[in-house]
Amino acid sequence: MNTPLARRSGIGQAATTSVFAALIGIFLVFMLLPTATLVLSGGAEGVRLLGRDSELRGALALTLGCATAATLLAVVGGTPLAYLLARGRFPGHSVIAALVDLPLLIPHPVAGIALLLALGRQTAAGSVLAALGTRITGSATGIVAAMTFVAAPLFVAAAREAFEQVDPRLEGVARTLGDSRYRALRRVTLPLASRGLLAASIVMWSRAASEFGAIVVLTYNPKVASVLSYDRFTASGLNGALPVAAVLVLIAIIPLVVLRALRPNHPREISE
Repeated sequence: MNTPLARRSGIGQAATTSVFAALIGIFLVFMLLPTATLVLSGGAEGVRLLGRDSELRGALALTLGCATAATLLAVVGGTPLAYLLARGRFPGHSVIAALVDLPLLIPHPVAGIALLLALGRQTAAGSVLAALGTRITGSATGIVAAMTFVAAPLFVAAAREAFEQVDPRLEGVARTLGDSRYRALRRVTLPLASRGLLAASIVMWSRAASEFGAIVVLTYNPKVASVLSYDRFTASGLNGALPVAAVLVLIAIIPLVVLRALRPNHPREISE
């Protein structure tokens, strides 16, 4: 019945819907407009610049190579930790989880300062590494260290979620059939969590490739692409930095597309 109360209710719902639609629209414009403007303004020039700017090609190659190395380190060291945090219940569990997440919460230049204090040339760890022929500051090794420190927590968090979505009872079934814990992990858990682990690796790689703050403190040279963009901005202004920045955005789209392609078939937790 079209009573006054029903009409007022309908008007109220329409007004609420309009407000939500306006808020969503404003937020989307805010999120999309800067990158869209950047790509439209400098994307074509950035792609052309790749053919004639050897410094840009070198910076991109260094960025992609170091991000890949950092991701591999995170996979090797972070996967067991993620599994432990997903399955283990032990004293200090929450403390360890919080400490792993800590680099996500501190400003990245501060992360670079922390790495410099821990691994710099004048430190005990830095001296040991130097004696072994490994230099952290001013080297590709330092870039990998900075990328790993700031981005690995993202891998651990996503990998932990992937392991939590695998029903632990499946591991129990494998154990009753004679598998050891590690064999059950290899034959049951890792295959079921593999899509989530791959997505975690892509997130980690993308974050590592975009890092600037920690790298610029620890290793200004050799220059990764983000540092090169900043360097050209300070030297030549916006026009000098624009093509490099646009290329970085275009490269960032690739892992984003892959990540979205993985999401529809993401393994789901088996219901009770």
